[in-house]
Amino acid sequence: MNKAFKQQIIDLLNGDRIMTIATNRADGWPQATVVGYANDGLIIYCLVSKDSQKFANIARDPRVSLTISEDVPQPLMIRGLSIAARAEAIYDQGEIDHVYEILLKRYPEYKIMPQPDPRAVPLLRITPEVVSILDYSKGFGHTDLVKVTDSDLAEFVEARRHHWASFHAA
Repeated sequence: MNKAFKQQIIDLLNGDRIMTIATNRADGWPQATVVGYANDGLIIYCLVSKDSQKFANIARDPRVSLTISEDVPQPLMIRGLSIAARAEAIYDQGEIDHVYEILLKRYPEYKIMPQPDPRAVPLLRITPEVVSILDYSKGFGHTDLVKVTDSDLAEFVEARRHHWASFHAA
């Protein structure tokens, strides 16, 4: 994707703290839930209960859809994201610690709480595949559809490889 779209997506991700995540239930019905999130570039993270329906849905089918936007007073001010992605629980302690730092920056009020046990409250890594960027200032209903490629994620993947390799070496 071009740099302008990538930056627009990251800016929109950085600007909010709440998203809707839709998962696929076993009976075929979609299930949408509101969750808090934090992102590391294009990669999105959220905590979920291991006993939740959404976790069971993702364990069976990792395909998810996300929406991120904020309430605005005028229709032509609508800006947001609609994302097709894949979600997976992560258990690597280095990645969990890194993401927990990001979460505490986004949610400083959580500093009074202990870090959740990943066996009870797994951390989901959500990797976007297709992003629809909504920007009604360009016209009612305007969207730009972009595909996320491996090269778009390469910066994150390389940083992750370096950061967690040093964690495991310690």
